[in-house]
Amino acid sequence: MDKINSSVNAPGHSTIYRPVYFRLINPEEGEKLKALIDSNTSLIIYDTILSQLAELIKLNNPQKKLTAAESAELIALHMNAEADQYGVWVYYPWSNKLVHTLDEEEFAQVRTSRNVYKVTPEEIAILKQKKIGIIGLSVGQSIALTLAMERTCGEIRLADFDEIELSNMNRIRVNVQDLGQNKAIVAARQIAELDPFIHVICFTEGITLDTIDGFFTGNGKLDILVEECDGIDIKILARIKAKALGIPVVMDTNDKGMLDVERFDLEPQRPIFHGKVAELEALTADQLTETLNKLTIPEKIGYLAKIIGFENLSEAMMKSVGEMNKTIVGWPQLASAVTLGGAMITDISRRILLKQFTSSGRYFVDFDNLFKDEFNTITNINGDNDTH
Repeated sequence: MDKINSSVNAPGHSTIYRPVYFRLINPEEGEKLKALIDSNTSLIIYDTILSQLAELIKLNNPQKKLTAAESAELIALHMNAEADQYGVWVYYPWSNKLVHTLDEEEFAQVRTSRNVYKVTPEEIAILKQKKIGIIGLSVGQSIALTLAMERTCGEIRLADFDEIELSNMNRIRVNVQDLGQNKAIVAARQIAELDPFIHVICFTEGITLDTIDGFFTGNGKLDILVEECDGIDIKILARIKAKALGIPVVMDTNDKGMLDVERFDLEPQRPIFHGKVAELEALTADQLTETLNKLTIPEKIGYLAKIIGFENLSEAMMKSVGEMNKTIVGWPQLASAVTLGGAMITDISRRILLKQFTSSGRYFVDFDNLFKDEFNTITNINGDNDTH
């Protein structure tokens, strides 16, 4: 079978994750859009602007039950132009799709309308100004998409050097054609196709001594760090940096529903990881990197267990730690737990950003404890199992 060539995988194109916008009220952009359509015979065009406008009109008239004719009249008055001139045309180079949407303000109004009043319009406006950084896009992908879906912030920074592998697909929501693509790029594209107006910045080399400053403070300081990476050195370096800058850190451990919150913004002297690795926090960045690079795999696992606490590991995870590099090659992670992590991080991030939650600590949403079998299994005299 011949290998299929894709323009998405052409040099330079595999890193594209931002859409292109065409607003036809600008004649120059109108000419560029016409040229794109004329030159691209395989372009897929989606135009649902009238149905989006119908939703907008309905939201602006919540007490009225509009007929189709009344809605059409109000849409025409609202547009005051030809339908194709209204809003913005968004082009996604990686999928060769062109989508006609409401422009940013109206798009966000309609898309977040079902958040109200669980999140008030005033709170939505506050969240739009916030910046959240995510390190590690295995568990972090679910978090990034949930943050974007709920529109908990206006900017998301994604850092991961790793590529999508087949074994990642047990918990990362991707397609088979995404195999081999950078995890941050794939997540950024998914966010852009969900909401083209959320600003996304990708750090495809991950977090290094060269990129850490740009990740934390480029284009303005982060409001929250979500740390979900595997490397102990980056886990610690990122917290030291966040502590120095007064940025709160949240982490989902993907086991027993454990959520870690460190409010370095409110507690500038708080030790990282609740004081569990004080000996490492005292090292410089170079000393820390040198120390951790010398650790064996069992020693690294020991540090991770120390950070999380053996007492906080489920029985299945404890067994997995003992089997690491014997019968398994990576930390086990389930889609259900990763999805739960997305929900927990999004909820706590929103409340932190809105000053509704001020604590540090460890919190558990442990399904094994929450949902216990009400029946006891009793072995009868014949060795059969009866449930009562």
